[in-house]
Amino acid sequence: MNDEKKILRQSLSNRIVHWLTAISIFLLIISGLGQMPLYKRYNITKLPGAEWLGNYFDTLVLHYIAAIMLLFIVFYHIVLHVIRKEFDIWPKRGDLIQSFLIIKAMITKGKEPESDKYLAEQRLAYLFIGANIMLLIITGIIKIVKNIPGFTMPNIVIFWTAHIHNFATFLLIFGIIGHLAAFLFKENRALLPGMFSGYVKESYVKHRHSLWYKKLKEKDEKLKDRSQGRAL
Repeated sequence: MNDEKKILRQSLSNRIVHWLTAISIFLLIISGLGQMPLYKRYNITKLPGAEWLGNYFDTLVLHYIAAIMLLFIVFYHIVLHVIRKEFDIWPKRGDLIQSFLIIKAMITKGKEPESDKYLAEQRLAYLFIGANIMLLIITGIIKIVKNIPGFTMPNIVIFWTAHIHNFATFLLIFGIIGHLAAFLFKENRALLPGMFSGYVKESYVKHRHSLWYKKLKEKDEKLKDRSQGRAL
């Protein structure tokens, strides 16, 4: 039985946002590809249970439902963290260089630079994926608006909106693959429990997120001092 102390890394709110975002994006990609349409062209609709993928109306409705879900999640995520002033995941100066050093250390089994709550490449991945999600939301809204009866839009806007939407989809898929590929490195696998239970091992935090670990210890000391002061 493992009795090692664990540290809360991801709150329940963060975990819900993460998994609802993953589900909505998955549904958006699946339904979006059905709008092209690719499934009939490559006989995917002939697979058992996949016939509905060839129905334009079904995939369109699913696309809108998933889009609404994603809009709500993004709005909630931004507002919540702005109110709480939690910006740990936001990229910092020097993250590109630090990401290179961390990846190099994982490959060569060398020593990684000290890291905060999130690794430098995690912050960059957040920016990359987040920027593409925002592009998809903006272009998606424009694509909806252009279908409103009586509303006219320049052809050049429609043309570039569609291309940017498709390109952002490709980049998002690329980013998701990169995000999942990060767990090929053994060092990153200790983070997985945090996205389910919310907790990671203290030894992992102390070893790999030493800057964050120091902050947590300083916070604990302040809380102890306050509790002792109240007791006196």
